[in-house]
Amino acid sequence: MNWRTTLTLLLLAGAIVSGWSVWTHRGESSDNRGSSGRSDYVLHDFELVALDGATGKESFTLRAPRMERDPGDHTMTMETPLFLLPDSEQHYWQVRAKTGWVSEKGNELRLRDDVRVDGPPEGRKVEMRTQRLNVFPNRNVATSPVAVTITQPGSILRGRGLVTNLATRHYEIKSQVRIRHVPPR
Repeated sequence: MNWRTTLTLLLLAGAIVSGWSVWTHRGESSDNRGSSGRSDYVLHDFELVALDGATGKESFTLRAPRMERDPGDHTMTMETPLFLLPDSEQHYWQVRAKTGWVSEKGNELRLRDDVRVDGPPEGRKVEMRTQRLNVFPNRNVATSPVAVTITQPGSILRGRGLVTNLATRHYEIKSQVRIRHVPPR
């Protein structure tokens, strides 16, 4: 056998192995596309108004500099979101955080890191601060399993674990409750 035949057979074997390798790995990359971290779409500097499916009324308004939608579970994550949640009188609670998450159907919001909740300017001023807050806009309920501080005229309330009704402004702190009365200025 001469050297040209040997070289041709080696090149042919290399081409077959390379082709088989490419064909095998091509199937793996297309199967893992959903878990690759790629988004369906990304929005920049936007405002989104979500409507309640049952009544067609505004459930919440969301403003953020960036939002991504996960192609697998259809949830959305965002950076520095501002949620505007209407109460029963159509006054808006402002809810801000460093990060946010919205469920596929928009019936649950999860806010994380430096969460700030400011009650509507109409009526008694209320401010809440926590690191985690879960909001269920269709039920006007917000919950937090961690430390929460609620400031309103005349008092500062601190504790762990929160359940609040945003429509009625009724708050329930689950444990480690401390209250400080602050005289009005």
